[in-house]
Amino acid sequence: MQKLQRILIVDAHLTLRVGMRRLFSDDPGIEVLAEADMGRGAVRLTPHLLLMDRTRPGMNGSDIAAVARLKRRYPRARLLMILPQRPEDYIHACLDAGADGCIRKDAALEELRAAIHGVLQGQVYLDQRFFQKAAGRASGGGSPGEGRASKVLTPREREVLKLVAAGKTSRDIAEILDLSVKTVGKHRTNLLSKLDLHNAAELTAYAMARGLQL
Repeated sequence: MQKLQRILIVDAHLTLRVGMRRLFSDDPGIEVLAEADMGRGAVRLTPHLLLMDRTRPGMNGSDIAAVARLKRRYPRARLLMILPQRPEDYIHACLDAGADGCIRKDAALEELRAAIHGVLQGQVYLDQRFFQKAAGRASGGGSPGEGRASKVLTPREREVLKLVAAGKTSRDIAEILDLSVKTVGKHRTNLLSKLDLHNAAELTAYAMARGLQL
């Protein structure tokens, strides 16, 4: 028998919350527990997944703080964020705050379902379309492979790069490599500088374009 997965939809707009609930009305493996305004409306529920819609224009620090609050409130729940079409500057911050995946707001229902099931199975889901532009800029038209990375990066930096591409947060990387979070931050800064990239999305795209994922 298929295990029923309980989802709590979190969004500030009632019409979007109700619409998202209706999308899952025909999925026997998913139960939508409730729709909640930034999580305040369903404190005593026990969801397996938090589906957080942050598609309004102008994401900011309060949105990132909301992710952290939800993860503290529901520490055992996975969290998938629905983001605007160009959220590159926020993906890393969302993951560091506790999100387990990010998908674009214009994703098809089947893509959203695939993302939900992947996150529920313990995967980190990152919508690849977030990285297409960055990947094209970072790839330089070359063939896949370590290429430039093998020439300019230290072995430790390559380890950090692979973990970034796997969706790991700075805290995750610090635990895996037995480093301090501050040291991981320095490695990330060095990676951006050496590879002439500008943010975490481009860093992830660079690794993916060269087959550096774990």
